[in-house]
Amino acid sequence: MKQLDPLGSMRRTHYCGMLRSEHVGEEITLCGWVHRRRDHGGVVFIDLRDRSGVAQVVFKPDAAPVAHDKASRLRTEFVMVASGRLERRENEAINPKLPTGEVELIASDLRILNIATTPPFPIEDDAAVDEALRLRHRVHDLRRPLMQARLKTRHHLLQSVRAACSDMGLYEIETPILNRSTPEGARDFLVPSRIYPGSFYALPQSPQIIKQLLMIAGFDGYFQIARCFRDEDQRADRQLEFAQIDIEMSFVGVDDVLQMLEELTVRAFRDVCGLELPRPFPRYGFADVQARYGTDRPDTRFGLELVDLSDILVNSDFNVFAQAVRKGGIVKALPVPNAEAVSRSELDRLIERVQDWGAKGMAWIRVAADGTWQSPIAKYLDDAEQQQIAERAGLRPGHLLLFIADRPALANDVLSRLRLELGNRLGRGDGRDWDALFVVDFPLFEETDNGQLTYMHMPFVAPLEDDVDLLAGDPLKVRATHYDLIINGVEMGSGSLRNYRSDVQLKILELLGYDEAEARGRFGFLLDALDAGAPPHGGFAFGFDRLCLLLAGGDSLRDVIAFPKTQRAQDLFMQSPAGVDAGQLRELGLRVQ
Repeated sequence: MKQLDPLGSMRRTHYCGMLRSEHVGEEITLCGWVHRRRDHGGVVFIDLRDRSGVAQVVFKPDAAPVAHDKASRLRTEFVMVASGRLERRENEAINPKLPTGEVELIASDLRILNIATTPPFPIEDDAAVDEALRLRHRVHDLRRPLMQARLKTRHHLLQSVRAACSDMGLYEIETPILNRSTPEGARDFLVPSRIYPGSFYALPQSPQIIKQLLMIAGFDGYFQIARCFRDEDQRADRQLEFAQIDIEMSFVGVDDVLQMLEELTVRAFRDVCGLELPRPFPRYGFADVQARYGTDRPDTRFGLELVDLSDILVNSDFNVFAQAVRKGGIVKALPVPNAEAVSRSELDRLIERVQDWGAKGMAWIRVAADGTWQSPIAKYLDDAEQQQIAERAGLRPGHLLLFIADRPALANDVLSRLRLELGNRLGRGDGRDWDALFVVDFPLFEETDNGQLTYMHMPFVAPLEDDVDLLAGDPLKVRATHYDLIINGVEMGSGSLRNYRSDVQLKILELLGYDEAEARGRFGFLLDALDAGAPPHGGFAFGFDRLCLLLAGGDSLRDVIAFPKTQRAQDLFMQSPAGVDAGQLRELGLRVQ
């Protein structure tokens, strides 16, 4: 049976946005969507759009009356194919704003492939449209040139990553989507099994254990653009499902992995944006960046480093400071030079901001032009304290010093936010567009609010060899082989060397509250694999969506994902999540309360 062909003999010869002066005189066929229609004295002008851009198609009643008659029926977003001869525009009709603005297609034939309903908003980048409306009509939103460009960037980034990993000898291996639940740091998505009632698969938060098993199996190097799923609250930089560049290598140390990550990142910027990042990426210790910047993901393109004043103020007459230190907290401050532009009303606003971030308040000192201190708290600080504070903070006339006294984690967090806000507000950048760095030497463990021991990143991170003996007596001092890649203050991903000895892995699980029977019940397959002859191995999980957002631009991950979820974890276009048929639930042995 002969198949119907909607295009007939009309086959696209060029993309709309690729037409240039050198094509003048050629017979051209274009396919696309009607972006705009204009009727000027009987001549119909169509701006035809495809993924490459826009071209002008002209229908003249005297040159092609049949095609012209059809063109009078065209409306916005109709789908069409047109053929004709490409001609140069008259000088007064040239549009310098368009790459195709010097030429136009004089149509001789037209086929309307499909009609279309009126779009809910203009297919323009600068149209002011609520995001919820854009997501509800995502196919229209994805037609906008900006969204087309962003997803094109995503495509080029995928190709760059695959080529770089392959060039470095890694195999691309797919890992299971249906697996078992393991502690990865977030809530699992569970999938009930019809065949085994009462049992569940879990969607992978990451392929962590699987890629370790691949190393034990002897593949030496693995990568994957992995789909990952985490049932957690949404943010601008978080989605329920996301993509990560997943990497694992055998017989490596930390330096080997970081060199590979640096190469991968440099190639991505070069291939996608034509930018050359400076190398080598600097490396900072976790304790160092916490002390200097209050965060483990610092943006070092401007200074404004923090100072700890706890030892100076532990016996101060200003009780707010003294009591905070005596209760195990800290007094830390942000010195801001040349801060005359920060008004008193802005200081009041900043105090409200830090309270929103969880701090009880913020004290401040302004150093006047004559060197005197202007501050509500100055009278509580004696001369010796003032001199020590001034020396440690490097205070000079024009300085502003902002204090937070609280738990170390909270004080650091609040001051790191203040640092970013004031650094951007006062334009304190050093002129660099990109700031790529590594943070290393993280602690292996941290304490929860109730004093229990937990892992800082995940339970499979290997300790530094020099610290293994500390597992038995002082686990909070154990340093991890963990490392993070930070670009412009954003954590792009993290990784570590893994435990390749089962005795070390068992000890870590014991410290986390698993007895040996429970550890073997939950992780026996991994422990058995380690005992089968596991090589030293390590890897990294690179936030692909975050890297794409950085390179393509946008405000949230929703701008670089074709069909994302909202902050309420809904897909407004597909209208999910949604209910299912009661029969399906019965098959799975489930009941909705």
